[in-house]
Amino acid sequence: MKLLVTGGAGFIGSAVVRRAVAAGHAVVNVDALTYAACLENVASVADSPLYAFERADICDRAALDRILVAHKPDAIMHLAAESHVDRSIDGPADFIETNITGTYTLLEAARSYWITQGRPEAFRFHHVSTDEVFGSLPADPNVLFTEDTSYDPRSPYAASKASADHLVRAWYETYGLPIVLTNCSNNYGPFHFPEKLIPVVILNALAGKPLPIYGKGDNIRDWLYVEDHAEALLLVIEAGMVGRSYNIGGENEKTNIDLVRMICAILDRKKPRGATGSYTEQITFVADRPGHDARYAIDPTRIRDELGWRPSVTLEEGLERTVGWYLDNKAWWHPLEVRKGVGVRLGVRT
Repeated sequence: MKLLVTGGAGFIGSAVVRRAVAAGHAVVNVDALTYAACLENVASVADSPLYAFERADICDRAALDRILVAHKPDAIMHLAAESHVDRSIDGPADFIETNITGTYTLLEAARSYWITQGRPEAFRFHHVSTDEVFGSLPADPNVLFTEDTSYDPRSPYAASKASADHLVRAWYETYGLPIVLTNCSNNYGPFHFPEKLIPVVILNALAGKPLPIYGKGDNIRDWLYVEDHAEALLLVIEAGMVGRSYNIGGENEKTNIDLVRMICAILDRKKPRGATGSYTEQITFVADRPGHDARYAIDPTRIRDELGWRPSVTLEEGLERTVGWYLDNKAWWHPLEVRKGVGVRLGVRT
């Protein structure tokens, strides 16, 4: 299979690129290289004859048309998106432009390409989305997001992704474009851009800075190791039912404060502070994010029953790997710390 991946220099996209190339697929990585992208994420496959890179914005229809004609992919996996909730609160315009207009532009380019290729039955347009489109769950552990959960986005980011989901479904229902759609829980792992919770905690701890916890730290998230997610995404694009959506969850629910304490405990073992005590002493509670969803948790029954996928990495194992990776890869994350907004509290506007 020749796979075109949008956003392949980002966190999840690069995990897909690396795994797809390792599996013998040809991959075309299309990325605009905006603030959170990093080509070092795919350096391990950059010299492979199976890999090609195209720098382009998904809002640029002419560029997309050229790339599709030049590379003739069998499938498109769409991951390019603005993705940080706090940034969306401060600057929603970029999220509307990329996540909604960009998705529309890509859908139209994909539809035109699919038609000119004779509408091949095997072609797929896989849109990768988030559980945040569903809103917030109550604390009841028996209540989970399913593929039939009504949409209830609470942030500009979530609303932009919900809009993109609706567009993708409409292009299937109206034009017959063969799509599959996935909604995932919170990803973590190596190459995670240093503005999200887990890398922020790791890097702030190492720098002796406060570990900022929003509100009381009792917000619950379902954590999915990024390599597990990449495996699931490739499975869905190859074997998922056309027109169907699949929820991909890690089955690892934790409150934010418990997650941070787990990271601190790992750091206490791997990189002790010495006589100064535990990294937990750096935990600081800060003003909560506006509209902060209380809980996310995914029911992965459909992807488990239909496609045989389950996460293979527990949260304990994944955090051990992730902390170890950041300790060993300062050359990757240190240059990223100077990028605009990194290390600065965002999303406090009301």
